[in-house]
This record gives sequence, C-alpha cells and structure tokens, in this order.
Amino acid sequence: MTTAAELQTMLSVPARFRGPEGTANGGWIAGTVTEASHGARHDSAVEVTLHAPTPLETELDLRHLANTATLTRGDTLLVEAIPVAEQLDAPAFVPFNKAALAESGFAGLTGHAFPGCFACGMRDPGDGLRIFPGSVPGTDLVAAGWRVPMTVTDEDGAVPDAIIWAALDCVTGWAHFGPGESALLGRLTAQVHRRVYPGGTYSVVARSTGREGRKLFGESAVYEVDGTLVAAAKAVWIAPA
Repeated sequence: MTTAAELQTMLSVPARFRGPEGTANGGWIAGTVTEASHGARHDSAVEVTLHAPTPLETELDLRHLANTATLTRGDTLLVEAIPVAEQLDAPAFVPFNKAALAESGFAGLTGHAFPGCFACGMRDPGDGLRIFPGSVPGTDLVAAGWRVPMTVTDEDGAVPDAIIWAALDCVTGWAHFGPGESALLGRLTAQVHRRVYPGGTYSVVARSTGREGRKLFGESAVYEVDGTLVAAAKAVWIAPA
C-alpha cells in the first residue's frame, strides 16, 4: 500500500541502456533513480546500492519516501538511493588529448565481457557512449576522451544526469580489469555539479582505490576540457566468486 507521504511511479528500462546482457547498465539505472527521486544538481552526493540486477523492458515500481528512493519488482528490492553527507574525492584531471590517446590501451579492445554495454561497449557511434578507458602513462589513472553523442538528450534537448552517472560507472571497473575480466557494480555514490552538453568533449578519469576479497573499489570523475569538475563518484564492484 502507498501511504500519503510516499510517491510511486512505474519505470521500464529500454533495452538500449543495458550493461550485462538482459539487465540495466548500473550507472544509468543508479542515475535514473536518483534523478527521478532527488532531482538534478542535488546539493549532496547520493549513494545508490544495486541489490539485484534490474531487468530490461519490464514494469518496475519506483517509490520515493522521505529521502529514500527504491526500485522494486514485486517483493524484490533492486535499487536503493539515499543522499549522503560526503565529499567525494576526484581523480586528477587528464587533458582531453591525453585521455583520448589512452583509449588505445583499453583492455576491452582485446577482450570484453559485456561488449553490448551502453557505457563502455562496442556499440555503434551514437547508440552507446563508447567510453574506452586505458592507462595514462606515468600515473595510476585510466582515462578516455568522451565525445557526447547528440542522441542521448531528453525531450528538452538536455543530457540527463543518468547519462553522466553511466559515464562515471564502468570506468571505475576498468581501473581494475584486464582483457576479458569483469565484475558487477554493487554501489555507486556520485554527485553531479554541472551540465554535460550534447556534442561536447570531456575527459573521463578513474583510479583503483583498493580491493578487499571480491570487492573492488574505485573513484572516477568527468571533467570539462579546461579542467572544471563536472561530476565525481566512488564505486564498489563485486568480482565473480
């Protein structure tokens, strides 16, 4: 039952926004739940926990109660988002030309576990984001030059925050992965400070911040060409047993 203080809407994830086959891209669904419930340009970071894979093309329940938003399918909790009072650390800025050069070292070019991924998969230009992070020589960073497709805008011509969250997502995994390696996103905490514009060029940067058993940790950021911070995130991935 929905209470008077609880808002409920239906959400279905288009197949375009997939990560692993048959399920939503983790960053995109995290950003979608955040934007739908907490609004864009939020004053604090939002922590999104992915409790279970989100299916595609399926009617799901999006509920917003107080500061918490949840996405469920029946009795199964899929996604939970809450604002957190936390200052996110951003990896160092990498100029766009250096970030673009790093793409030649993208491990996914040799072996990619999820080649259809919306953010980092080998999708046709304009269909996916085609963010291919590779190692930046002399640093502990991976980076890619992001050329924002004109085809990711909403009905008002703006790039939704969910697209920025997707850009922040996979790059933290590739800070760990070698060719063919993979893990599943378990949690993404992010804050978006500025808009991203269709057709614009940005640097997407990430670094590994450690590993504990099957948990992989990373931080990421999106920068404008002059080094202005657009968004920052930290992620927890769960590697296969």
